[in-house]
Amino acid sequence: MGVRAVLRMGLIALAAVYLAIMLYMYLAQRSLQYLPGRAGTAPEAVGLAGVSVGRLATPDGESLVTWRTAAAPGMPTILFFQGNAGELSDRAPRFAYFRAQGFGLFFVSYRGYGGSSGSISEKGLVTDGLAARDALAGEGIAADRIVLLGESLGTGVAVQVAAQREVAAVALEAPYTATLDVAKLRYWWLPVEFLMKDQFLSRDYIAKVKAPLLIQHGDADTIIPVDQGRALFAMANEPKQLVIVPGEGHDIINEAKIWAREAEFFRAWAKPQ
Repeated sequence: MGVRAVLRMGLIALAAVYLAIMLYMYLAQRSLQYLPGRAGTAPEAVGLAGVSVGRLATPDGESLVTWRTAAAPGMPTILFFQGNAGELSDRAPRFAYFRAQGFGLFFVSYRGYGGSSGSISEKGLVTDGLAARDALAGEGIAADRIVLLGESLGTGVAVQVAAQREVAAVALEAPYTATLDVAKLRYWWLPVEFLMKDQFLSRDYIAKVKAPLLIQHGDADTIIPVDQGRALFAMANEPKQLVIVPGEGHDIINEAKIWAREAEFFRAWAKPQ
């Protein structure tokens, strides 16, 4: 066998391997993008007493677990959208912090996450977010008493909800311009834009958000680069505030100093009853 024939066979083999990897990434992408906790752990099991656990029906027939607590007089209600990993019980310290501040809380377990029905997709998660916002409105909570808080993946849900519904304020922790943009950095050797189903194009929605905006991002974030937080901020409408925390990575979303700044921001923008 000649050299050219060997090279040709080698190139064909490499192409076959590359195509097989692309097929695998396409078929397995949601198991890589979403890491849901499915235990459905109760609030009491993580030290939260007095939490109202309920069910929210979505327009497309799913049933979502919700954790609720009422707002103190004059305080707004925080509608919270979690990141891609774990479940609500992993956010117990956050819940306890904001409840102690007097905020009303509405934590929604996305479809496919702990205790909720359905399978996960971008369209589904945004449907869940809109259903939660509409449920609060249906209870008589005015738009200027509802604030949105998104962490990591949940920032994309928050942005799309705020682009379609009036709210008093929006706070984003470690946001991206798009999950597509994050994936392009990680899988630069794949045609991600053609393979990726759930692209969460926050950069296409942020200009439609009219509510005051707070973005916080660690400048050492290796999961979602801080440049994406800065870029999303640049695209957003005023009033807006950007806080870059030096030396901090993605885990800053779990720190009380971040929550404290959000509490101050929400109190400033949500109108008293």
